[in-house]
Amino acid sequence: MGGFQAVRTSLMLLFLGLPLLGQEPSTNSQPPQRVPAPSETATAHELEDQADDLRGKKAYLDSVDYYRAAWKKQNSAVLHNKAGISLFQMHRDRDAKKEYEQAIKMDKEYAEPHNNLGALLYNSHHYGAAVKEYVKAIKLIEANATFHSNLGAAYFSENDVPHAMKEYGRALELDPTIFERQSSGGVTVKLVTNTERAHLHYLMAQLYASRGDMEHCRYYLSKANEEGYPGIRDALRDDQFATLRKDPDFLTFVRSLKPPPPAAPANE
Repeated sequence: MGGFQAVRTSLMLLFLGLPLLGQEPSTNSQPPQRVPAPSETATAHELEDQADDLRGKKAYLDSVDYYRAAWKKQNSAVLHNKAGISLFQMHRDRDAKKEYEQAIKMDKEYAEPHNNLGALLYNSHHYGAAVKEYVKAIKLIEANATFHSNLGAAYFSENDVPHAMKEYGRALELDPTIFERQSSGGVTVKLVTNTERAHLHYLMAQLYASRGDMEHCRYYLSKANEEGYPGIRDALRDDQFATLRKDPDFLTFVRSLKPPPPAAPANE
């Protein structure tokens, strides 16, 4: 794939500055160093910077202490949103939700807590509620590829494929690299079944084919085939692939893909 990295964005929720869920095992054999309590003489900005650093190091509980110390000196929606991110990483969804809602209450023009609240709801499988929050975020900042990508994921989980592909397409318009970035700012959310995953890969192949992007189209067709998508040869006739089918190499590639064998009939 010419160095093309495995695409994870379509199977994840992207958070603004949110690291991956779950702490990675430490390779340091030494006991973790104790984080000092927030300094009473530090400014709100200094405390926020320290909290951000702790969150980046996955010291989520300590980062919340620093965010709280910061907002005691200078309260802001941004601090509550960031505290919500750390709390979500600790699977304290109820507390995270409160912080996101507080951020929204303090600044009704702040889009990120709507996005992050939507991601929390998505992670809890409340897809319809997640859609509503992503839509609110997009109304505040339309030109944000992450918001559209997240909304696409929520629509896909509701089996609303047309709206999902519309949002994925808008995300691509805003950021052509969004589906190839492996940002540390995401939360991996696996789809329920291999069939769903395979279908999404095929739809993404269609999306890239309609844009004339051979490399990404072939990548997603390969992934769809690996996941056992039964209609992989539909690429030889679907309208979205018409432009790429003018290339003999593309036709050879599609014909090389092997559809899965038909499922055995159930025993009666």
